[in-house]
Amino acid sequence: MEPHRRRASFREEAENRLRVTVMDPAWHRFVPRAGALVARALRVAAADVDVVLAGDRMVRDLNARHRGKNKPTNVLTYESPAQEMVLALGVVRREAAAAGRQVAHHLAHLVVHGALHLRGHDHDRPGDARRMEMAESRLLHRLGVPNPWKRA
Repeated sequence: MEPHRRRASFREEAENRLRVTVMDPAWHRFVPRAGALVARALRVAAADVDVVLAGDRMVRDLNARHRGKNKPTNVLTYESPAQEMVLALGVVRREAAAAGRQVAHHLAHLVVHGALHLRGHDHDRPGDARRMEMAESRLLHRLGVPNPWKRA
């Protein structure tokens, strides 16, 4: 008789699919346990996305190739063939410093932001922007990350 095996829950199956690749090892210096933080942010955002934590050069090259912009950006999202998100460490660090936020908090915000984009949210029009900001703040609250939209 085969021993009883516990069936994996939906959450466990989703966690097993999350792939976070650290291409730039400096991420570990500025965001300890960056992979775990990204995985938590993806779970909260209910996103099945591969994430690459890269340097500015890699993101600049991707941005130039896919969007015709020869500069790094904070996060790039791709919908096909698989959903993927690529974040640039230098840009994330500079933005966090300019906003007076922790790099880890800004990283979590950008992962949630990118996940919402991949789920169809956008911020091109004022109403859409406000709805997306509210969704981001709710999800970030669940992560213990301060609301980035709240004015001090």
